[in-house]
Amino acid sequence: MKVKKQVVSAQNAPAAIGPYSHAIKAEGFVYTSGQVGMDPNTGNLVPGGVEAEALQALVNLGAVLKAAGSDYSLVVKTLVFLKDINDFAAVNAIYAGFFPQDPPARSAVQVSALPKGALVEIEAVALHE
Repeated sequence: MKVKKQVVSAQNAPAAIGPYSHAIKAEGFVYTSGQVGMDPNTGNLVPGGVEAEALQALVNLGAVLKAAGSDYSLVVKTLVFLKDINDFAAVNAIYAGFFPQDPPARSAVQVSALPKGALVEIEAVALHE
């Protein structure tokens, strides 16, 4: 059985900063790359700390999901990477606004560093229509 995959590129999300795609669609699923709080127009992290970065990361994630024919309501799993696990509550407050009902399964981990010095990165697995 040959599995088909489709590369997804989102115009409203920051350009990839490495050899990866915004997302891959395969067998009814969308697998996104991690999104940081980067302004898609400037390529710089948004100012304002972890809350601002989390908000922008989720907006960027939404742009990728939309380009893939999906949205937040179809997300089944997320992974949140935090530079400092003590930021969990602040990020969680922002995150909750994007998943008000039936939130996806989620893992959150502290990492030693993130691209561009980001404080948070979020990736997702979603269904698509």
